[in-house]
Amino acid sequence: MAEKPAYPVQLIQPDGRRVLDRKHAALVADVGPDQLRALYEDMVVTRRIDVEATALQRQGQLGLWPPLLGQEAAQVGSARALHPDDYVFCSYREAAVAYCRGVSPADLTRLWRGVAHHCWDPGAVNMTNPNIVVGSQGLHATGYAYAAHLDDAEIATIAYFGDGATSQGDIAEALGFAASWSAPVVFFCQNNHWAISAPVRVQSATPIARRAYGYGMPGVQVDGNDVLAVLAVTRQAVARARSGGGPSFIEALTYRMGPHTTADDPTRYRSAAETEEWKRRDPIDRVHRLMEREGLLDEDWERRVAAHADDVARQLRSATIEMPDPGPMELFDHVYATAHPLLDQQRREYAEYLTGDPGPSSARPEGARP
Repeated sequence: MAEKPAYPVQLIQPDGRRVLDRKHAALVADVGPDQLRALYEDMVVTRRIDVEATALQRQGQLGLWPPLLGQEAAQVGSARALHPDDYVFCSYREAAVAYCRGVSPADLTRLWRGVAHHCWDPGAVNMTNPNIVVGSQGLHATGYAYAAHLDDAEIATIAYFGDGATSQGDIAEALGFAASWSAPVVFFCQNNHWAISAPVRVQSATPIARRAYGYGMPGVQVDGNDVLAVLAVTRQAVARARSGGGPSFIEALTYRMGPHTTADDPTRYRSAAETEEWKRRDPIDRVHRLMEREGLLDEDWERRVAAHADDVARQLRSATIEMPDPGPMELFDHVYATAHPLLDQQRREYAEYLTGDPGPSSARPEGARP
């Protein structure tokens, strides 16, 4: 029987003080000054990526962008707990996870600029492309994990989703199948408190992690703005999956500081006071205060981190603006892995349309609408 979840795991307080939690601190005992600086740098760089991509959208260079501002610790902490051969099934907001998995900044915006069906090669980094169909990645991760389990492969898969996705049937089905099949999958819920304009209380009347107990798997609620705590609990879940222990559920309590996407206006449904309260729990400031308390800050190093972040942002901007527009027929590339007769027919018809007379069709029946 799965253990009832403990709430919430925290190793760094918002003011930078460490929390005495020997059980979870032991899981990150190897994280010394250099590793802590590396986690901080990951978060600074990925925030800079996010800010630049948001600016690109506002300037008309991207059609859409889903900001991750405020969720850097949840993404970086969990991503850095994974092994290279583990497989990531993301939603559409995990740009920081992608960066940690080795995705080039130049590949982060292809889909959002509308020049390709994808952003990066999934096989090169063991991570799927942004998934727009809310919650479906839970089933994909479970199926992949179960196949790995049948092949005796000692890997884990991780499915990222938001609090709103927990109201989708796909997530419920994935939890059920994963528990029944002992699939080595980690369900990672970034509870950022808002599913577009619906607050989390509408999604669940109880802490979301408690649902795991009903499915027969361990669930834990973690301070999602605490990168060390997230790293600790994700390492624990990944180790369980890789050793044959089955699935786990993590609820990372964080906050979406910006809009759901750049098409959204969060001021219409939430208060400035709420946002200001969460700003005081900023994940990057938290680690900065910890390093300041422990004498790990160095002005030259901080300048190098900022310069690195700016350089990555420049790569992102130049690559985005210089992306060539695809040819019209590329619309049909990479839709199916093998030939498909319906797609072949559509390709032929579209090619005929492109080579035909662009003016009004003489074949249109009289009175028919264009």
